[in-house]
Amino acid sequence: MAQDVTPEIERICTEVLSPLVEGDGGELWLVSISPASIHVHLAGTCCGCPGAPMTHEHFIAPALRLAAPTTPVRTTTGFLVPPGARRMTKSA
Repeated sequence: MAQDVTPEIERICTEVLSPLVEGDGGELWLVSISPASIHVHLAGTCCGCPGAPMTHEHFIAPALRLAAPTTPVRTTTGFLVPPGARRMTKSA
């Protein structure tokens, strides 16, 4: 990432991805953004959902690659949210 894409990643998470995830009862958390990777975490009803890999592959990764095309996107799931993660929600 040559330029700071953090504001654009946060905007995509808040305005695009979070409403989709919350529509199914899930929660989207932004764990970290670095030149090495973008890490998001799915919680709520997404924990253990067999559709979580599809959500990553077809929605999360493609949307975030619009802002950072060469940065790997990592999506984790679980009830325990990684320390320091920030919840992305349009209502906040």
